[in-house]
Amino acid sequence: MLSVDTETKDGVTRLHLKGDLTIYSAAAFRETLLELLVPGLTLEMDLGGVNELDTAGAQLLLVAKRELAAREGQLKLHNHSPAVIEVLDLLNLAGHFGDPLLIEAH
Repeated sequence: MLSVDTETKDGVTRLHLKGDLTIYSAAAFRETLLELLVPGLTLEMDLGGVNELDTAGAQLLLVAKRELAAREGQLKLHNHSPAVIEVLDLLNLAGHFGDPLLIEAH
């Protein structure tokens, strides 16, 4: 289950994701996400509450980045959870998004 809190301030829309961004929640989240994508939008996603991310969830992040770029907008990912870092690293996508990742020392 994925919950999404949305806030807009100073022309920036922020999404705070909590739960699992997987194949089981991606379709519903996709509909919510696509409704938000307007030309010139800056969208920030706080991924700190994401417990699980799979390839369907990663693909949705890629779609958001592509669609916003096509609309002259911008996607910013921040506060990556360990689950998100693991998948982005495994799929070699961290550089694609271009957002700083904080990797904790073990």
